[in-house]
Amino acid sequence: MNEALIRSLTPSVLAVLVRRGADFAAAEDAVQDALVEAVRVWPADPPRDAKGWLVTVAWRKFLDATRSDAARRRREDLVDDEPAPGPAPAADDTLQLYFLCAHPSLTPSSAVALTLRAVGGLTTRQIAQAYLVPEATMAQRISRAKRTVAGVRLDRHGDVATVLRVLYLVFNEGYSGDIDLAAEAIRLTRQLAAVIDHPEVRGLLALMLLHHARRAARTAPDGSLVPLAEQDRGRWDTESIAEGVEILQAALARDRLGEFQAQAAIAALHADAPAAEETDWVQIVEWYDELTRLTDNPVVRLNRAVAVGEADGPRAGLAALAELTDSLPRHTAVAAYLHERAGDLATAAQLYAEAADKAPNLAERDHLTRQAARLNTSRLNRLEENT
Repeated sequence: MNEALIRSLTPSVLAVLVRRGADFAAAEDAVQDALVEAVRVWPADPPRDAKGWLVTVAWRKFLDATRSDAARRRREDLVDDEPAPGPAPAADDTLQLYFLCAHPSLTPSSAVALTLRAVGGLTTRQIAQAYLVPEATMAQRISRAKRTVAGVRLDRHGDVATVLRVLYLVFNEGYSGDIDLAAEAIRLTRQLAAVIDHPEVRGLLALMLLHHARRAARTAPDGSLVPLAEQDRGRWDTESIAEGVEILQAALARDRLGEFQAQAAIAALHADAPAAEETDWVQIVEWYDELTRLTDNPVVRLNRAVAVGEADGPRAGLAALAELTDSLPRHTAVAAYLHERAGDLATAAQLYAEAADKAPNLAERDHLTRQAARLNTSRLNRLEENT
């Protein structure tokens, strides 16, 4: 059995059943039954058209289930519409399945789980392990999501922006357990790019590739975080960077700028610098200005303050930071960094300690704690030198 082939065919087979009139939950059950049948039959008798075989068997499984349902008379008409066995249609319904899984009536967490289950082909156990929750909890989440979209018809063009946000949420989860969600998000976004011609889809794919290219250098052997400026750029994946830049350039040439393209452009400028001190911060600030215009997102403005501090000096960065509320996530950490750059080590050390208390995860807390300890040690050494 070719697992990669199965995972690539599953969403399109599921989408065919939904388009023919099956509700999502019943269609998904039928596809799973067809996959079980494939495991039994294919090793001895592999089909010439794998997708066509799965569609035919899954549709029959669905009809068998509906015949025994209390609403059999209403659904019996579906039997008359059963297509003859043969090659599956060339049209790819995967895109519609993306839109269904990212339906606006779903919560972000439910949309992510349903996308990984239906489009990604992951098992409920794999998704639960990736999100560090009990399998039963994830099963309930996915079941609720299926019920929510059960009556949704795939007869309208969906919202690409919502689909992209769901994929970006998957990517930002990174790696846990046996499933590398960042790599899975890249795979799914490649799949989406193959069925829809949209510059923002290309922009998101480029952004993922450029960020993922730095993954090996982000942590030290002991698991501690390594800031971008201190990373060993020789460990960056140059092939992924080159691919990301190429995809981004093609997207920008369409002259339909979106937020993911702008974020990718910033990531590309970081990737293009041979050393941290050679980073083109002026151009990065310009891209943050574009991103602010597109989103007016306070987190974007926070990141822009850092870039301003690099391009125009820490005092300018602190002035930009003063325009933002200090309740923003990581606001205190940014203030600490800019104060350190400005030479105010006492304030920076205090702010790093405060930021550590607010850190969203253990790795970040440990990093900020070490920063505070480093500055406090440096201050003590200076005091001893001066006495």
